[in-house]
Amino acid sequence: MVIIIGNQKGGAGKSTLTLLLANYLTQARQRPVTVIDMDYQQSLAQKFERAKVLENAEPYAVIALALDQFGKEKKDLKDNPEVLFLVDLPGKLDDDGLIEVFKAADLAICPFSYDEFSFESTVFFSLVLKKIKPAITIVYVPNRIKANVKYEILTDVNEQLLLLGEVTQAIPDRIDFQRANTFQTPDGVTPLLLPVFDHIYKKHIQQNYERNQEPGGPDAQQD
Repeated sequence: MVIIIGNQKGGAGKSTLTLLLANYLTQARQRPVTVIDMDYQQSLAQKFERAKVLENAEPYAVIALALDQFGKEKKDLKDNPEVLFLVDLPGKLDDDGLIEVFKAADLAICPFSYDEFSFESTVFFSLVLKKIKPAITIVYVPNRIKANVKYEILTDVNEQLLLLGEVTQAIPDRIDFQRANTFQTPDGVTPLLLPVFDHIYKKHIQQNYERNQEPGGPDAQQD
């Protein structure tokens, strides 16, 4: 299964969310995960390399991959249906190489915040994605949310985004998120993540896996 995590707006926390989701899937769900870091800064790949100096075995792989290299890797994604591939997308949509990534995606996770610029960027990302892959499910994750968000803004943004996908419970802003690495998530923030990640896993990831295992499902057709 290919899960893309992205937004047109930088600073939405997509790389951190990708890292935290990878930790959750490997530790809480014992699912095999490979992270594909396509962000121009490649912060996840750098964190992975720094963490490798520890003696512990890596819980999952992090691969730095440029957009123009994705075509060569796409077959490996489809040949390993048991692996959850998390793709941390670049922060801009001005590269034609994203088209093949969007086409390969089974699920899109879009972190955002409740401000005008973030909302416009989120909608733009969604419309581009839906034009390339109309049937894809988009899960919007309110991320790094401050406690002083006005209720009227929150309600209005959620209503608009529900026309394009679904909106999860909000993840509040905490400085401890910065201490996360590819080996662990800080204990203090885990309870804030579980409602969001449990929902995504049970409704989308687990159901996708069960559909693929059914007689006549996508995996059976490949055999």
